[in-house]
Amino acid sequence: MRWRLAAILLAALLVGCRTGAGSLPDQVTPGPQEGLDAVLWMQTSAEYRVSAEQAYRLAMLRLEDALRPENAGWTAAVEQKPGYAGLPPAVILDVDDTVLASTPFQAQLVREQARFEPEAWSAWVRKEEAPAVPGSLALARSARERGVRIFYITNRELDLEEATRRNLERQGFPVEGGGDSILSRGERPGWDLKLPRREFVASSHRVLLIVGDSLDDFVAGSRAAAEERNALAQRYDDYWGTRWILIPNPVYGDWLRSLDGFGHAPPPGEILRRKQELLEPYD
Repeated sequence: MRWRLAAILLAALLVGCRTGAGSLPDQVTPGPQEGLDAVLWMQTSAEYRVSAEQAYRLAMLRLEDALRPENAGWTAAVEQKPGYAGLPPAVILDVDDTVLASTPFQAQLVREQARFEPEAWSAWVRKEEAPAVPGSLALARSARERGVRIFYITNRELDLEEATRRNLERQGFPVEGGGDSILSRGERPGWDLKLPRREFVASSHRVLLIVGDSLDDFVAGSRAAAEERNALAQRYDDYWGTRWILIPNPVYGDWLRSLDGFGHAPPPGEILRRKQELLEPYD
């Protein structure tokens, strides 16, 4: 009897090894570590701070290049129309996790094992306590000293614009008072995407530099599958590190939403399963 039981268990093990290698169960249960490492890396690691600061140091060098008289034709906006050379200079900055860190909010979600909810996000923004991303303030001040106007193009909603302005000012960022320097989502008809807001800036200013943490901050068409997004980024290879500066963000963004085709949010277990399916292990 014991021999038969051992034989059955061995057979089951061998079948499992043959059919289960590299496969995943139908439903993967998210563990307490989901999202933790990425947020912790941004909040605590020397590597994140160095990555952000070196990106902004590069941005300051590129800003100096763009302002040279011999580079009057320089522009970072693919939306720029002919005749822009004589326009006043400007820099476009994204807000969340480009100049203001949302990691305290993301850390709270991890602690509570909670999903993103617009109401919770709005409450966090209204606290006006987001710290500056390392290196971002130095670039903003440098641009201002050189007479370059800063436009903040953010996907925060219009009702959060005043809180955003106060948060930026508390952290020392220049926010021009003579005009609208914060271009919020939905502020004008058609402004749900960032493309028309970049067009708005480019219509009156020569855009010297764009800094963001998502492909959509730089070019339209990023709401696509991961392969298409990579091809889109490669199409503008000459812009990266010259006119476009990317700040690392492994926590959230269109890169993550592209994994499920920008569809409705599936259950957490299904999200985790899809992530694991997209991994490319050595065997």
